[in-house]
Amino acid sequence: MDVAEIYRQLTETALAQGFHCEAYGQIGNYPLPAFRRDANGEKTQIYLSSGIHGDEPAGVHAILRLLQSGFFDQRARWLMCPMLNPSGLAANKRENFQGLDLNRDYRALASEEIRTHRSWLASQAPYQLALSLHEDWETTGFYLYEINTSPYPCVGPAVLQQTCKIIATESNALLDGHEVTSPGYILHRPEADEPTNWPEAIYHVKLHPVLSCTFETPSQLPLEQRIRTHVAATTAAVEKFLSQL
Repeated sequence: MDVAEIYRQLTETALAQGFHCEAYGQIGNYPLPAFRRDANGEKTQIYLSSGIHGDEPAGVHAILRLLQSGFFDQRARWLMCPMLNPSGLAANKRENFQGLDLNRDYRALASEEIRTHRSWLASQAPYQLALSLHEDWETTGFYLYEINTSPYPCVGPAVLQQTCKIIATESNALLDGHEVTSPGYILHRPEADEPTNWPEAIYHVKLHPVLSCTFETPSQLPLEQRIRTHVAATTAAVEKFLSQL
């Protein structure tokens, strides 16, 4: 991935959409970007992230496409961190330049990326919905994790109703060591599988009550198909969540 070019496109598009753009940290030549936008006194806040694994680019492109489409409207306040691991994205490697899996570092805080990201998240007003855009090289279908410590109903089943139109729902009964709640759907407890290795989704639910979804597209499929699926998943989750407020 041409990280500098995607960063430029993300930032220019976000600024044009009225977002405040900042860097919550810097890794070598790479800023760690964060975008924020308020919405006419609206208190509901939605958070999106992507690119924490450098070999999972579809989520980064999906956030750019959603920005370009004007999807982020005035029904909510928005927080976005679209490139959590720029050194990994530049190298097309899961880990960062130190060989660390950043999505296992939200408790140990061994990496500068996650130390600064966690601090930035803690400084923001509470968000009620958190969406993390990921990919999985071991599967052939779409699936998702959902963790819900919020007072709001889950959105995962509504997401799967839309994503199956683009990528088939993953049919395996065991995904990444987890038994599915239903095909393609893992309703995860609000605890890390390994107590010392917190992923981002666990930090969200430890920070404050939130409905958290992690979307997984199969990285063996064409990039465009994966981007469209992440766009559909994000759209469905946001629409379902806002309809229930």
